[in-house]
Amino acid sequence: MTAPALRTPAPRPAAFAIPGDLATLTGGYIYERRLLEGLRARGRDVAHLRLGPSFPDPTPADMAEAAAELAALDPGRALILDGLVFGSIETAALARVRAPVVAMIHHPLAHETGLSPARRDHLFRTERDNLALAAHVLVPSPHTAALLASDYGVAPGRITVARPGTDRPPPRDTAPAVPPLILSVGIQHPRKGHDILLAALARIAALDWQAVIVGSRYDAAHAAELDRLHARLGFGGRVRMAGRVGAEDLADLYARASVFALATRYEGYGIVLDEAMAHGLPVVSCRTGAVPETVAPDAGILVAPDDAPAFAGALATVLSDTPLRAAMAAASARAGAALPGWDDTARIAGAVLDGLSPPCAAP
Repeated sequence: MTAPALRTPAPRPAAFAIPGDLATLTGGYIYERRLLEGLRARGRDVAHLRLGPSFPDPTPADMAEAAAELAALDPGRALILDGLVFGSIETAALARVRAPVVAMIHHPLAHETGLSPARRDHLFRTERDNLALAAHVLVPSPHTAALLASDYGVAPGRITVARPGTDRPPPRDTAPAVPPLILSVGIQHPRKGHDILLAALARIAALDWQAVIVGSRYDAAHAAELDRLHARLGFGGRVRMAGRVGAEDLADLYARASVFALATRYEGYGIVLDEAMAHGLPVVSCRTGAVPETVAPDAGILVAPDDAPAFAGALATVLSDTPLRAAMAAASARAGAALPGWDDTARIAGAVLDGLSPPCAAP
């Protein structure tokens, strides 16, 4: 007698709640868009819930609408909740959600740059209390996992690291730019440290280089400050504030660059650092957040954040020492070739969803 075939359980359906425009070009949105696409590509039913764009400083209307939409979600679906919402939604509203909640925390909101003490305390308390309600937590890096365990009291067994994937750049017959191109990629926001990069570049003006800073004018006030700093330092066309660029233009910049520079004040992960290594670029960045565990040791020089003289010195070293730059580029390319793909990210996240407690049967 033939034994009955074992049935493989269907992947658990889910909903992914994300505020605003999913096409926004920040690392967090890129991660969540690719994760959503990856989960669907693996055959999982994942609904996209587009919440109001004002999180993590929600308007009363966006808060009320999000609370109602999440509370109405079928408890048979798992809910992946973006960190901008998860860390700022009212705890009482989150407690009304019947679906099991998986928090997607890129970095704790209280660790954002430029917060007032009162705002930082409010975000810390909200996120800490909300984390107690999460069935599980997804993070992009071991650094964020350790931070949630140490500062927020989340049990390590409730946290899973799903490192961002990296696309392999296609071969390009593109020669490096002359003079050497320093490329930086990051939104115009205080946390990205473009002001430190500009100050550092001014200190090495006697060397032969050009620079392009790519990133949307995400924070209008800070972008205006960068414009004024750029003008005051007299860079002219030598340093181009490119703003948001298309994918093909960005790929061309990576191909023509000789150095990748990000003077960041904090990164919960830093997808652009992986992109730089995938393109085999030496990296100059800062010892902060997840950067030291992201950048391969021989591929980068890391300095303290908010230290323009040190950042300038690191750039000067890479630009002036051709053998060192070549060795760093080779180490970067090796590290980039070993990075996981986005399907790996989706596989890890999918296993978390399937490992959640099954929904209670309807009475």
